[in-house]
Amino acid sequence: MNADALLDLIGRHVHRIRGELTEGQFDQLLAAVRALSESGGDGTAARRALLLVRRALLPLPDGDPVREAAVDQLRLSPAGPGSAPERAGTLLPRLLASLGHGEPGQEEADPGEVIAAVRRRLLAAPSRSAAELDPRVAVDPLAAGLIRLNDPERGPRYPDFQFDPDDGGPFAVVARINRLLLADQDPWGAADWWLAGNRWLADPPASLIGRVPDELLTAAARALVEGD
Repeated sequence: MNADALLDLIGRHVHRIRGELTEGQFDQLLAAVRALSESGGDGTAARRALLLVRRALLPLPDGDPVREAAVDQLRLSPAGPGSAPERAGTLLPRLLASLGHGEPGQEEADPGEVIAAVRRRLLAAPSRSAAELDPRVAVDPLAAGLIRLNDPERGPRYPDFQFDPDDGGPFAVVARINRLLLADQDPWGAADWWLAGNRWLADPPASLIGRVPDELLTAAARALVEGD
């Protein structure tokens, strides 16, 4: 199944997908579809957005046909996006309509408002500025595996859950998982994984750091990335 067919499949199952995903997970799908619709002729941006669309579908239950199609594409590393950006632009209003933002095809449904709401939610979580970072990571926080969220009012913010309160440095498991989640490319998606509910773990992973084995957190992140 190519990217166009996957987007068509999502469109046919919009309301069921909305019922299966948590609010944060559905927001992540919206953000990915929007990024794809805005990628235009930028093939690299379109391929990256398609990867995020596929990953956003992995929290669906095992055996779900949409999830299975996304997993197949992740395994096969399909070719270029083709007409996927245009199809994503058609799909986006239907996703918004499932949230009560209007009927499919209505132009007043503003995907930017949905994405902005997701980002406000993530920025509301405790965080610190670059000046507050431990000197061990302050020189290059992204190389250290940290999530950086850009706040239009406060500048770069680093969610607090990433840091060990005892020594101020980043948790090793957080840095490892952030790299798995490609946090340098998709910091908002990585932050949402940590701060939203999780199908594998029930609670937000950020609340489980130090309470469950690091291996369990890593396995949950790998399941998202690899489609297990």
